[in-house]
Amino acid sequence: MTRLDLFIARMVSQRACLDFAMAETAAMTGPAFELGLGNGRTYHHMRENMAGRDIYVFERAVASHPDSTPPEDRVILGDVMDTLPAALKRFGPVARLVHADLGGHNAAKNDTFARTVSPLIEPLLAPGGLMVSSDRMYFDGLTECALPDGAIEGRCFIYRK
Repeated sequence: MTRLDLFIARMVSQRACLDFAMAETAAMTGPAFELGLGNGRTYHHMRENMAGRDIYVFERAVASHPDSTPPEDRVILGDVMDTLPAALKRFGPVARLVHADLGGHNAAKNDTFARTVSPLIEPLLAPGGLMVSSDRMYFDGLTECALPDGAIEGRCFIYRK
């Protein structure tokens, strides 16, 4: 598979999984959390499909496309190792959806990071909430879900609390 094919598979899977997660959690209250803004494509997709819902974005520094930049009061700046525990104190276990696309191009480094950040994400989810990730995560109390139609195995993962 070429790098272009891998990228397309990731994007198609990400959209399919996000669409599934947004539909599954539509009746829930509570905010959604976007971990890593980057260009803002997934934030923009979530914002358009969850109109009127609070979406908080966790990022080191905002550098997104202007059309995909969240309002300042919905941006939580800093390292997720610090901001996720602070968010738990601020919000409690209320997130209906958490999306993370935090990995880079080094699979071993991504896996190490996923093992470190997973215990910080898990307590943020409300019962029944979903976590969508571009990397395999490591949770004690979440169950991995089957992927929806259109998603490609290994390119995206969904977990339910």
